[in-house]
Amino acid sequence: MKTLFLATAAVAAFAAAPALAQDSIGSIGLTYNNAKFEAGGSDYTAENGKLDVAVAVPVVGDWTVTLDGGFAYSNNNVPGADNSNIDGTIHASTLVNGVRVGGFAGGQGIVDETLWSFGAQGQAYLDKMTLTGAVAYETVDGVDVDAWTVGGDAAYFITPAFRVNGGLGWSTVDGGGDSIDLWSANVGGEYQIANTPLSFVANYGYSELEDVDLSVNTLTVGFRYSFGGDLQTRSRSGADLGRTAVGVAPIAAMLASPVAP
Repeated sequence: MKTLFLATAAVAAFAAAPALAQDSIGSIGLTYNNAKFEAGGSDYTAENGKLDVAVAVPVVGDWTVTLDGGFAYSNNNVPGADNSNIDGTIHASTLVNGVRVGGFAGGQGIVDETLWSFGAQGQAYLDKMTLTGAVAYETVDGVDVDAWTVGGDAAYFITPAFRVNGGLGWSTVDGGGDSIDLWSANVGGEYQIANTPLSFVANYGYSELEDVDLSVNTLTVGFRYSFGGDLQTRSRSGADLGRTAVGVAPIAAMLASPVAP
């Protein structure tokens, strides 16, 4: 956890400095997340808030480095348990015939361990759309757990300041000689207020663990402050690669945290 904290602090420091640079594009977000778990005929709800930052920095030629990280706080954890969570990811990408291709590496705290993610992403930019495909491998420090995920996302820009999006993902998690499949879907959008850098975001996600009788319905709402351009410009710059990165980290964090029923 200490290693992840230091890595995330470094990401935040790097993100804060180029935010003032003319060529950098990115955003800062504050969101509220409500997750409803349904398992074995019973259900419970967990809530958390998250502050995150993402910035895309051109480095040389068509290459871009994107940094994103966040801090989440849950008010549903059992008293005495760690109810905060941090994450950080670095993406490196370049444009090949107008298509952005690259890879990412990052980590997220899961109770007292760290879940590390490594993957590849590709984005195609059409007139009013951004299409994303990604694959990720994840592993947990000190635990015999590995996961592979593939997924995709389609974002349609009704205007450069109004985006709707939807995505699908499938994961397989191996650990202790057992294998569990997980699939997820989400729909959402973001609307930027005219002549301001402020936008409102909303997203609904559904995840289901096969053979475990567990499903999770998640509603996320909040707002973002963008710098360097409108929503479509932000997407095309690579600053939103964190939004479309796939993996089991988000649901793993919720499932691993001790939550009071």
